Amino acid sequence: MTFFESAPFSYVAEQRFAVSASEVFASFENADDWPRWAPPIQRVEWTSPQPFGIGTTRTVHMLGGLTGFEEFIAWEQGREMAFCFTHASRDNIQSFAERYEVDELGPNSCRVRWTMAMKPKGFSKYFLPVFSPVMQLGVTMMLKNLKRLLEKRAA
Repeated sequence: MTFFESAPFSYVAEQRFAVSASEVFASFENADDWPRWAPPIQRVEWTSPQPFGIGTTRTVHMLGGLTGFEEFIAWEQGREMAFCFTHASRDNIQSFAERYEVDELGPNSCRVRWTMAMKPKGFSKYFLPVFSPVMQLGVTMMLKNLKRLLEKRAA
């Protein structure tokens, strides 16, 4: 979890959602929802049984043939989850982690804060600094996609 403070590249987005924290977590647990709001994700496979928690694993297949093998390092139902890559199908990422913090604001209102942190290696060390503004925009847009998906579903 300390990687989120020390990562050389970190992208943070925050949105207020007109749904409950439990609805956000239900979406996080739904493998089919991830590709709906995060276009780079093609498919998510949970490789651990429910209930999910610290130590849960999953495999995420992304555009361009990148497959990330993830382990959850934080899980507090309705409040927070975080995961990191244990390894990936490509050798351009030294470390990668994401953290989702959800604050219940009312019966149908919460704030979601998403942090994506990474340490690239190889050619990506030179590529990522140039494209960091695009990465930040992408994280912001994807969180807005999640907000629209969940608010539309709740309506």
